[in-house]
Amino acid sequence: MNSNKMLFYFILFFSTMITISSNSWLGCWMGLEINLLSFIPIISYSNNILASESSLKYFLIQSIASMNFLFSIILNMIYFKYLEFNFYMSIMINSSLFMKLGSAPFHFWFPNIIEGLSWFNNLILMTWQKITPMILLSYYYNYYFLILSMILSTMFGALGGLNQSSLRKLFSFSSINHLGWMLAALLISENLLIFYFLIYFLMMSLMCILFNNLNLYFTHQLFLINLNNSIKIFILFNFLSLGGLPPFLGFFPKWIVINFLIQNNLFLMMFIFISMSLIILFFYIRIMYSSFLMNYFKIKWFNFFIKNKFQNLIMYFSYYSLFSLTFSTYIFYFF
Repeated sequence: MNSNKMLFYFILFFSTMITISSNSWLGCWMGLEINLLSFIPIISYSNNILASESSLKYFLIQSIASMNFLFSIILNMIYFKYLEFNFYMSIMINSSLFMKLGSAPFHFWFPNIIEGLSWFNNLILMTWQKITPMILLSYYYNYYFLILSMILSTMFGALGGLNQSSLRKLFSFSSINHLGWMLAALLISENLLIFYFLIYFLMMSLMCILFNNLNLYFTHQLFLINLNNSIKIFILFNFLSLGGLPPFLGFFPKWIVINFLIQNNLFLMMFIFISMSLIILFFYIRIMYSSFLMNYFKIKWFNFFIKNKFQNLIMYFSYYSLFSLTFSTYIFYFF
């Protein structure tokens, strides 16, 4: 961590604040561009050729989305007095924001870029970089286009991760699926969106810290290496929480979203959301089943160790994830 990186992280943080607190669409666009130009040096800092390729792809995709966004807001300013243009303008603005988010049907760039990044940069891309477009979506969204993107994101996120052997691509498709749930939470209230995002950020932080310390990048490493059973149980807890299995922490915001869908008679959408979560749980449990129960080759002279402070942190939050639903009665009043 040198002064250059600290400067870029500082600009990355404040560009998000600029966009959220801006009074005009042009100010939001400026904040998005500053955010883009500060994140590219962070992901292209290493000598890895995959990181350089990912930074170039990220720049191209985000530039196209920014051009579309700028063109839409200028067109919207010109034709704002004509009401028939608002429907098409909202679709254009939302499509550029969906492209920035990596939401379906504009999600194809997301797994390819994540594959070339480190775990910490993946954490930033899957969590912090989603804040600004989601806040802008809450200002101005097309209801039908948003529902279409929600359904497609949950479906592509679940089905795309079925035959993946890379943990980073697996988490990228899981992130696309969670994005569909977050867009559904955006329809309910911004408080629920923030609550869902904070829980997702906590779960992803634990997994990325753990995999970064263990240097894990592929699923077969989970059952080929000599891990303690306690660490495997922590990974299982967090996988089940990410999949949204009760009584883990990840189920709680999904429970509120399902409750809202039932109240508004959106039973088909509820069925799609729950069935796609079951598919995600299937490939998470398949990984951990192989890790726990199958006979595997152990390398006697090669052991993995985790620093005690990380192990205690992961253990604490994993158990908190298990017993979190006991607090659900108190949190329900905020929504």
